[in-house]
Amino acid sequence: MISDIVNAISGVFAFLTTPVSWVIVQFHKVFGAVFGPDTGWAWGLSIVSLVVLIRICLIPLFVKQIKATRNMQLLQPQMKAIQERHKSDKQRQSEEMMKLYKETGTNPLSSCLPILVQSPFFFALYHTLSGIADNKKIGVIDQSLLDSAQKAHIFGAPLAAKFTDSASELAKMGASLTDVRVVTAIMIILMSASQFYTQRQLMTKNVDLTVKTPFMQQQKMLMYVFPLIFLFMGINFPVGVLVYWLTTNVWTMGQQMTVISRNPTPGSAAQAKMLGVMQKHVVTHGSTRTKRERNIVKGIVAKGRDRNEQERKFINGLSKAGLAAQADGTVVKSSAATEALDEDGTAAGTPKRQQPKRQSKSQRQTGVTAPGGKPEPSSPEKPSLEKKDEPEDAAPQAKQSGSTPAAGSNGRSKAKSGQRKGQQRSKSSSKK
Repeated sequence: MISDIVNAISGVFAFLTTPVSWVIVQFHKVFGAVFGPDTGWAWGLSIVSLVVLIRICLIPLFVKQIKATRNMQLLQPQMKAIQERHKSDKQRQSEEMMKLYKETGTNPLSSCLPILVQSPFFFALYHTLSGIADNKKIGVIDQSLLDSAQKAHIFGAPLAAKFTDSASELAKMGASLTDVRVVTAIMIILMSASQFYTQRQLMTKNVDLTVKTPFMQQQKMLMYVFPLIFLFMGINFPVGVLVYWLTTNVWTMGQQMTVISRNPTPGSAAQAKMLGVMQKHVVTHGSTRTKRERNIVKGIVAKGRDRNEQERKFINGLSKAGLAAQADGTVVKSSAATEALDEDGTAAGTPKRQQPKRQSKSQRQTGVTAPGGKPEPSSPEKPSLEKKDEPEDAAPQAKQSGSTPAAGSNGRSKAKSGQRKGQQRSKSSSKK
């Protein structure tokens, strides 16, 4: 049933069979002169070259896809605000999202454009290889090229053979059932795995995971749906078509890795990794040495308080290393951060604070200290500030009159240094 559906779709794009077959024949002339016209290398590399040519022509569309993806990322704060406003109403949330897409001219399906555009060429190639398998002249492939293509084997599997072909059908093409099943199974698994890894790489490394949007749900769905589609449909594809699709998956994966490493989405894990590597490079050399580095630093500085967490870490890392990012993208040394420090953390040349020596009890009571923390020696010329003690025989008189000696604001007599405070007992003559 799947085979009938694929054949029906291929018939719709049959008008592309002639240009596709013409391109393959031109590449076959080149590779046939090197590897031989009837070899699998000549025909297989012709199909690979067809993929490369188509993907080069789709580069402008790929750039448009990248820009659309960036626009989706710029809309993340507004999407998050819509989610917060309509938490309990999913329908209203979807309506507001669609309204935002329309106002900003953003298409959430833009990531599917490369696959959709190259699909007609894919089905045209399928139609061409099916004609070769049925021994029919198709497009610009005449009888001599048809005989050559039928003799071509890729690791023992004919170019037009499929996983579902019977042993008798494969025997007509000079191949065994085991060889064809093993080769096609490996290619189908590689095709599905490369498709899954490409989409997973986009989700885990180049998406700001702090915001959940329908765009992210769409990408997550594609990550699982497309590999399953190719896994089940791959058993109905000829070996030549599997070569085509495996090649385009590898091209997409490499192209995406290049874009993610050089121009990651703000707030993504890829940006954190890129800024970490760039910070080490800038700190090592003490400057931004390339135009790309200057443009990145310039963009981060221009954001000001709108920087994300990764960008703030980058700026703080430069500051800790004694560097300051400038508005023009350059990096200069910060004098405040590059002062030499002593072992205790103070700047070199700064006079150290001296701790005063511990004073004795008598020094603390007198309250007189020298500048270096040493007690100042008492001078005989200085009048004593302490009140002299009264004669011992005056104590009973003071008691009788009820008066108390004045001793400062507290009305208490000051004791001599070294004497206990309080009233002293009068000396009496010893008993004989």
